[in-house]
Amino acid sequence: MVEVTENLEGSFEALEESHVEAEALRAEVAALTARIAESERPLLSGAKAEASPFVERYLRRGLEHGVELKAMSGASDAAGGYAVPDEIDAAIERVLTAISPIRAIASVVKVGSAGYRKLVTSGGTPSGWASETGARAETATPVFHEVAPPSGHLFANPAASQAMLDDAAFDVEAWLADEIAREFARAEGAAFVSGNGTNKPKGFLAATSTDEVDGVRAFGSLQFIKTGAAGAFPGSNPQDKLIDLVQALRAPYRQGAVFVMNSATAARIRKFKTTDGAFLWQPGLVSGQPDTLLGYPLIEAEDMPDVATDALSIAFGNFRAGYLIAERQETQILRDPFTNKPFVHFYATRRVGGQVMNSEAIKLLKFSA
Repeated sequence: MVEVTENLEGSFEALEESHVEAEALRAEVAALTARIAESERPLLSGAKAEASPFVERYLRRGLEHGVELKAMSGASDAAGGYAVPDEIDAAIERVLTAISPIRAIASVVKVGSAGYRKLVTSGGTPSGWASETGARAETATPVFHEVAPPSGHLFANPAASQAMLDDAAFDVEAWLADEIAREFARAEGAAFVSGNGTNKPKGFLAATSTDEVDGVRAFGSLQFIKTGAAGAFPGSNPQDKLIDLVQALRAPYRQGAVFVMNSATAARIRKFKTTDGAFLWQPGLVSGQPDTLLGYPLIEAEDMPDVATDALSIAFGNFRAGYLIAERQETQILRDPFTNKPFVHFYATRRVGGQVMNSEAIKLLKFSA
């Protein structure tokens, strides 16, 4: 009888322990369910989603503890700054592509080091025809050219007051991405057009230019078409020079080609008409689509030179095939609250390079006799 009683008591104790464990499990499930529901619930008007520790701790308050930071310099964290999270990098990339005219039409590659090189063939590989059993002649070997885009560190240094950073309603992440992208766009826009290649990209207008046609001029040299008048379009039928420029580009490159000029030059061309009175320039009919000239998109790049004697003021070509931009993926950030009190500066850098990679894909209009 005593043994039976002890067994019953043991069974009751095991039951009670199981009940406690079950209650604890129910509580955990309920808490988890509540957290999931909270994350899926739409935010109230004016409310903000939870920001990352990088934004809330490092950018707002300069705290490094508890934040996953990727140092960009092995010798000292503070010397090289930190790589921004992918979300901020993606936001910078979106704004850059939208407002940097040459970046939007050129070929952009992401690289992991500064020594990026690309091999480009010229002349193609000769081919021929033969019967099923006929002998095949040996073909010539294509000529390879190495393209190594000159690069440099592109930097921006936006500033915000500490009061702005302390304001919980101030979106630090969006502000920083927009400020960095706009400063980057201003600097790289000039470099991609006319940069000299010294600690910066080499612009396409800095390449050697000649009036020699494809297949004759040296690799890397751009062909220009003369207007026939110094610092101006010809007095009669000025639109003919634009047609000559278009036709100078080989047909495969004309698919995807664009005109590039500044707004002052575009203002002149917008007045050109055909003999029957139709304008050569046509406005974009869909929101977000560029205007067209002779059926090709017209991109306004304010860093292109104005119309002047011997100026290369208009470019036409397939920049996706003709101009290469090579850049490191990560943007580096260094927070500086000391240099300009009470403002906090965010020193941002990114390595960017650029160079003409196919000189047959871009043509220039030169305003010379």
